Parts: sequence; structure tokens; C-alpha cells
Amino acid sequence: MSKKVDLLGGRIFSSLTRLAMPIMATAMVQTAYSLTDMAWIGLLGAPAVAAVGAASMYVWLSQGVSALAKMGGQVKAAHALGSGNRDEAATYASGALQMGIVFALIYGGAAVMGSDPLIVFFGLTSPEIVHDAKVYLQITCGLIIFSFLNTIFTGLFTAMGDSKTPFAANVIGLVINIILDPVLIFGYGPFPQLRVAGAAIATVLAQIVVTLVFLRAMKQDEGLFDRVKIFQRVSWKHILTMVQIGFPAAVQNLIYTSISMVLTRFVAGFGDAAVAVQRVGSQVESISWCTADGFAAALNSFVGQNYGGGKYGRVKKGYTTAVAVMFVWGLFCTALLIGFAEEIFSLFIHEQEVIPLGVSYLVILGISQMFMCIELTTVGALSGLGKTFLCSVISVIFTSARIPLAMILSRTPLGLDGIWWAFTISSIIKGGLFFLSFQIVAGRLPKEERTAVQEGL
Repeated sequence: MSKKVDLLGGRIFSSLTRLAMPIMATAMVQTAYSLTDMAWIGLLGAPAVAAVGAASMYVWLSQGVSALAKMGGQVKAAHALGSGNRDEAATYASGALQMGIVFALIYGGAAVMGSDPLIVFFGLTSPEIVHDAKVYLQITCGLIIFSFLNTIFTGLFTAMGDSKTPFAANVIGLVINIILDPVLIFGYGPFPQLRVAGAAIATVLAQIVVTLVFLRAMKQDEGLFDRVKIFQRVSWKHILTMVQIGFPAAVQNLIYTSISMVLTRFVAGFGDAAVAVQRVGSQVESISWCTADGFAAALNSFVGQNYGGGKYGRVKKGYTTAVAVMFVWGLFCTALLIGFAEEIFSLFIHEQEVIPLGVSYLVILGISQMFMCIELTTVGALSGLGKTFLCSVISVIFTSARIPLAMILSRTPLGLDGIWWAFTISSIIKGGLFFLSFQIVAGRLPKEERTAVQEGL
């Protein structure tokens, strides 16, 4: 049975969900990566969690860099595949991989050489936490090339309509990570106790395995990757086209993460334990946004192929279907984070004086989950249409607003909770604006003279 989903024909709900379910499952697996790390690191105490939390901000920042190659390659490959031009799609895939490798080498080198000032930025007070954070940063970002490749491979396979291969690769990586985490963090048998460094090594080794799985799948593919030539020069025309598509998304991610880093510095002003709360809380919240982001990736390819094939009615119906699904998922996540905040947070942080801080984080952020899911879903749809600049403008403006809002609210009796409310308020506004933006953009698409049967409705 083919791993690829026909995105240009058949029933929209069936096509979209068949592609989306493995992607969402992959997102859940990636979330499990982080939660597994956090569960084991949490046994070392809140200081270790704070160290990993600070260093992980730069791993998150790297995703903005890789987004340029990933988004540009995925969107243009989907457009080319939708129009039946496989050679053109392969050229974009080759260019995306080449850019990803170059960006990873530059980013990794900068992270290793600049680890001291990068960690000092957060204003952590404990020398032990600062040391552990630098070690985690040097290992995970120094070998970030595997994460970059995996991100780009995932985008390209998804553009083909194959979301099962990324899922299988990430499941294998998760199993490796689950096995290695306790062994390397606490030391068993011949392995020494490496603590935070062990968690970083386990993560990198798991990413290497995922890359190897993708490379094996590439060799067996006859739809796109059999035409990909990583070491063959790609024209500047193709590179610039991908940059035009991917640059706004990359800038959006970079600015978003940079804002979060500034806010983390504000959080550190309330103590190192507050940084640990933010780290754990954001990882728990990722159950919601990672899944929504996965569904958005599926919608991106669905919209990209149908837009490339001139099937504009399917584009609109696909978005409506996706938003309905994510609306329900967002409400479920809201109920989960608010209703079981204490039970969830206490799985990762065991100091009793820290748990109430974590409960407040989950309850406040829980309110905005449905809006955040709609935001991410709409970003996927608009990006599939090539409207990445519009996405960046909305996201950058209202995510940047979190900084002054957090400064104002944190100086009220809300204190630390004021920072969390800044997150929630901005997410609610962005969710509404993105939904309205897609309605305007979709209304300008050409009208199709197709029957409901022809569109597969």
C-alpha cells in the first residue's frame, strides 16, 4: 500500500486527515522527546531543569534558521509536484538540503564558540546552573545539523503526501532517546553519570538515528528523492525563490524565539525556579501547539498542491475542515491544562514550593489554546498559498507586543503571572486576526467552475 496520499483528488476530509494523522502523531512523538528528557532531568531538581530550559532556547532559535530552507523547499516542491513537474520539485529539494547543511554548520559553530555570552544573557544566578546550561548548549547546538536535516526531510516527505515515513523515523528516535536518557543521565553499568550532559548526548544520538532512517527512505523513493542530487549546483533562481518563500517564516520564527528569550530574562528576575517553571510549562503546553503545528504542516502541503493544480475550491474546503478539527483539539487541551494542572506539573517538578507556580502557568496558558491552534493552522494554509510575508507581519507585531505587555502586567499585583497573561492575551488576538486574514485571501482566489462531485466534497 502506498505511503503517499493523493491530495489532488478524493474526499477532502479523508485526504487531509490521512496525511495529517501521521504528522500529528509525529508531533506528539517529538513532544514525547522533550517530555521524556524533562521527566528524567526533573529528578535532578529544579536547577537542572532551569539549566536545560535556558540552553534549549537556542535549540528553539535554531528552528527559525532551519525554517528558511524547510519552508521554501516544502512549499515550492509541493507546487511543482501539484503541477506534475517532478524534476523541478527535485531541484527545490536539493537546494533546501544544501541550504540546511550550510546554515547548520554556521549556527553550530557560533553556538559552541559563543556559549559563554549566550548563557550569561539570561542572568541566571547559580554558577552550577550556568555551567550545566553551557554544556547542554554546546552539545545540542554544536551538532544541530542532524536536527536541521530531519526538519527539512520531514517537510519534503510531507510535500510528497508521505507523512508516514517521518512518523516512523521519529518513533525510532523516541525509543532510542527513552533508552539512552536514564542510562546517560544517571549512569548504569559501564556508563558514567553525566547528568545534564547525558540528556544532551541522548538527544543528539536519537537525532542521528532519525537522520539515518530518512536517508534509507530516500534511497527507496521513486517519486522525488530518486531525482535529488545534494552535491549538484542549484541555480540562484531556485535558491532565491525558496528564500523569498522561506525568509518571512524564518524571520517570524527567529523574532518569536528572540522575544521568548527576552521574556525568559524577565522571568529569571523572579528567581531561577521561575525559569524552571517556564521550561516545564512550555513543554507541557507543547502537547497542544506541536500537534496543531503538525496538522498545519499537512494543510500546508494540501493547500500547496491544490493551489499549484488550480483547485481553489479544495483549498478553501481543506482550510475549513482543518480549522474545525483544530477548534475541537484546542478546547480539549484547554480542559486538560486547566482541569489537571497540578497533577501534570508535579510529574516533572517535585519541589512543593515550585508546583503552585507551575499550576498558575498551565491554567493561564490553557485559556488560549484554541486560539493558538487556529493561529498555527491558518499559518499553514497561508504559507501553502505562498503568503508567508503576511503571516510574518501579523505574528511579529503581536508577538512583540508581549514584551511591553509583560513589563506592565508583571509590575502589578499579578507579578510573575502577569508574564503568562501577556502570552495568553497575544495568542487570543493572533488567532482571531489570522482567521479573518485567511477569509480575505481566500475570497480573492479565482472562482472554479467545478461540481461538488469533481471537487470530492
